[in-house]
Amino acid sequence: MKAAAFAAMMIGLFVFAHSAAQDAQPGGAPTSAPPTAAPSTQPASPDVTSLSAENNALPDEITPELDAAVARGLAFLATQQQPDGSFSGGRFGRNVAITALACLAFMGDGHLPGRGEYADVVDRGLEFILRNSAENGLIAADAANGPMYGHGFAALFLGEIHGMTSGGADTERAARVHEALIKAVRLIEQTQNEEGGWRYNPVPYDADLSVTICQIMALRSARNAGIEVNKDVIDKAVRYVRACQNRDGGFRYQSDIGPSAWPRSAAGIASLFYAGIYDDRAIDAGLDYLDQNALPGKTNAARAHYFYGHYYAVQANYLAGGEHWARWWVAIRTELLSEQLSNGSWLDRSVGDAYGSAMALIILQMPKRYLPIFQK
Repeated sequence: MKAAAFAAMMIGLFVFAHSAAQDAQPGGAPTSAPPTAAPSTQPASPDVTSLSAENNALPDEITPELDAAVARGLAFLATQQQPDGSFSGGRFGRNVAITALACLAFMGDGHLPGRGEYADVVDRGLEFILRNSAENGLIAADAANGPMYGHGFAALFLGEIHGMTSGGADTERAARVHEALIKAVRLIEQTQNEEGGWRYNPVPYDADLSVTICQIMALRSARNAGIEVNKDVIDKAVRYVRACQNRDGGFRYQSDIGPSAWPRSAAGIASLFYAGIYDDRAIDAGLDYLDQNALPGKTNAARAHYFYGHYYAVQANYLAGGEHWARWWVAIRTELLSEQLSNGSWLDRSVGDAYGSAMALIILQMPKRYLPIFQK
């Protein structure tokens, strides 16, 4: 996939964290898994097992340096919100995906409409998303390029809002969120192609792994929030993700022949976890590929799609837990803290600093487990 094409899709603009046993068939090999890849048979040592990600932060996961960086980052990000509630993608203007991601970054610190220092920021962002939710369910701002990217992120945001606020009073706003989320989910279900994936536009003609993970994430968040999701849609999506894995454990962009790359490989692993697959050769092989090709401080991973890739990589390792999480978390935390600029932002030259900062903040706040999607 060419860098320019990927950047354009990202501008158009990404979680099945846990699933009931009846919602998935764990196990089974990937369609093209490495023949030597086998399920893990050796349990982690006791000191490593104790590091598995749970719903409470473990000692040293959250440091004073991390808290200070997050505070600076949120303060910067708040200045990037536009009067209409949106966050822009640099020269590409108002954008539902970046708006959703920015709001998720604030929610990752516990800020919600009506609660927290940045309550108004999330409130205005939510209104922007709701105003751009069409009657057919598609969530897209003006002139969206590749709208299913943005739709997936926006639907994820609505699912998290619904899950974190549905216990309150039955307000008009809550009803609007619920209606928009249901319509968004139905659109995703209706636009899945015959392979089991999704592509840039809301029509069932083509698929790629990058757009597909966006929709899987949104469906999981909605299901966590109590919205009914068609199990057949998820089963088909799992088959598509498996078909995108190469023999080296990495994942290609589409199901036909193509090279592995670490950002989409992180997305592929995360897709399986979010679909309820937890113990599988495909996941083991994918995690090994990530470790060899993208572990911060260990490898010289390509910087293209840096924030996109690490957004998924931190989630994949968090859900894997144990040694994977312990090693990856320290490495990415160290790297991101070192790259924060003096104004509190993180630089992203292709999509913009609002995007880079939102993604960095979501990654750094994983151990807080405030978002339902990140709870196990």
